[in-house]
Amino acid sequence: MYAVETIELSRVFELKGKSILALDDVNIRIGKGEILGLLGANGAGKTTLVKILSTLLLPSKGSSYIHGHDVVKEAKQVRRIINLVSGGETPGYGMLTVRENLWFFSQLYGLSSSTARERIEMLIRDMELEQYRDVRMHRLSTGYKQRLNLARGFINDPKVLFLDEPTLGLDVINAKHMRKYIREWVNADKTRTILLTTHYLAEAEEVCDKIAIIYKGRIVAYESPSALKSSLSNGVSINVEIFSDPTAIASRNSMVEKISRSSGVLACMLEPSGSDNGYHDYMVKHEGGSYSNGRYDGSISSDGLTRVRIILDDDSKIPDLVSTLVLNGYKVLSVRKDQPTLEDVYMRYIGMREG
Repeated sequence: MYAVETIELSRVFELKGKSILALDDVNIRIGKGEILGLLGANGAGKTTLVKILSTLLLPSKGSSYIHGHDVVKEAKQVRRIINLVSGGETPGYGMLTVRENLWFFSQLYGLSSSTARERIEMLIRDMELEQYRDVRMHRLSTGYKQRLNLARGFINDPKVLFLDEPTLGLDVINAKHMRKYIREWVNADKTRTILLTTHYLAEAEEVCDKIAIIYKGRIVAYESPSALKSSLSNGVSINVEIFSDPTAIASRNSMVEKISRSSGVLACMLEPSGSDNGYHDYMVKHEGGSYSNGRYDGSISSDGLTRVRIILDDDSKIPDLVSTLVLNGYKVLSVRKDQPTLEDVYMRYIGMREG
């Protein structure tokens, strides 16, 4: 018996007379003691899947099970053993303190007074909320509200915890604390399971045992992080440092396009500069020869250096690429080969299905 299982799960929304397919025959199996990372762009179907599995939304077709319980037919049994935390969600009632909010939710789950008090104190300590235990929720910063939100998710010690973009809008320190805690929580009891949706590939690689990439409602990849990176066998990844004006958007977009259209380039992406804010710009070459570009979370360097990650079909094309950049007036400072990353895999899987 799996902790989470879906069988040909589909969901169709009707909007202004049009049918929108949000989930398309999704099949996943998550074992006990596993963390599955669900990666996808906005509108890919991540939140729809979580809502169905957490009994908040009915499927249009297919079946889903939590510890063997049918999510539709046995919703009450499912609700007793799950919890859900969404990034940016208000974690309780603003006029109640941290401790009072956690007490309120503990009683909704029917915890005894002694168990509730013990668990609340443990979670306040684990989330480093000691100095805020008697502070009203509306006075907390965004980071500490989300810590309270996460504590609320653990209050019933769920068998399956759904985390829907739990680090959305958090600073680096709070995000790191959350990632560390959820990994340790699962490691401490191998009957626990987490389904984590995220935009951050580095986050998924750090904490997840397996990763599923969802695109337009379909699961297009489902493997461990290492296996996904090994699947990128038809290319070589390089990091290129280029001196340019980081404030010139048109120049930056032009650079991405020139690189992508160079011989042998499969995909390219502007690298982040260490912040979780801003965007990556990327362009992917498709199997039919067409191109598409887009953006996802990351940041652009502000020190005059543009760092570009490029996937080539062969490392013999590196000299041609450098020549193309130099001839177009860019100053290439360094070129370094690297091992494929999860970002490379994501670009290629999505790129093969667009265009």
